[in-house]
Amino acid sequence: MAITEVKALDFEQSLAPLAKELTTLEEQAAKEPSPAAQENVEGARLALLERLEALYAELTPWQTVQVARHPERPHADDLVSAICGEFVEFAGDRLYADDPAIMGGLARLDDRVVMVLGHRKGHDTRENVTRNYGMPHPEGYRKARRLMLQAEKFDVPLVCLLDTPAAQASLPAEERGQAWALGDNLTTLATLQAPIVVAVIGEGGSGGALAIGVGDRLLMFEHAIYSVASPEACASIVWKDAKYAPEAAAALKLTARDLHRLGVADRVLKEPIGGAHRDPDAAAATLKGAIADELDSLCQLTTTDLLATRYDRLRHFGPFLEASVADQSVNGAVLPG
Repeated sequence: MAITEVKALDFEQSLAPLAKELTTLEEQAAKEPSPAAQENVEGARLALLERLEALYAELTPWQTVQVARHPERPHADDLVSAICGEFVEFAGDRLYADDPAIMGGLARLDDRVVMVLGHRKGHDTRENVTRNYGMPHPEGYRKARRLMLQAEKFDVPLVCLLDTPAAQASLPAEERGQAWALGDNLTTLATLQAPIVVAVIGEGGSGGALAIGVGDRLLMFEHAIYSVASPEACASIVWKDAKYAPEAAAALKLTARDLHRLGVADRVLKEPIGGAHRDPDAAAATLKGAIADELDSLCQLTTTDLLATRYDRLRHFGPFLEASVADQSVNGAVLPG
């Protein structure tokens, strides 16, 4: 595997000496080619790759958050371009405007037509501003719901790619019905008469992700995250200070490994060594294969069985213990039985 040069994250600084050595050896081999020089380059590349693999095998939850947010990580539009032979994008919610933070349209996945929805982040500052850093407004979620219903009408599966820190939280967004739009999408997805495969490709933040994230299967990239709130927001609420975000990340159980263990994620997709941003083509190929596998299974179900299985899946989220009334107290206060 070649090691693509990308922006280094804070916890990757220990790789700098090995990367510098590799660069020096490559320059020397280019000036004075020889079998020995090439062997030195391959040795340095292998050492760097092994160190990178070891580092990523032991990521903390907070480090995983940093990887999920890497600016060079492939976004929904990158992945759709890589895995779909054709993609026809649709725009507008037919009520207010189009929202660049949500992309959606019909696509061809090999020989199968699917409806694709995804959060859209930018690749530079200008695109990020235009797309509101992947945080949709209510018109974006209404556009998404319109396309969900089209998928149902034309009997095509729905594929949703999640990558957002959260829904837009502002007074104008609330005035235009943000809460209503989010709730409407949850209801629509829960009862949609079409197979739904959801994949968390980067950040799966709060209701902003969930509003296109209810489905029959949930896939997660190995270094993606999915949580009820961002670590910074959680830390600000619990500890009144966002500096405790690393502690919040650990408490939230937001990694793919945690969520698979809890039964929320059905499948964890292996990323290239060092994250999807180091080999986007390989990550896209893995995603494509996983989506195709799940659709092959789901498309064999009748609509009745599909909805019954989805309902059962959602109802079994969250383990709990039933206690007697005598035990239902916290700090002396009896809880409702």
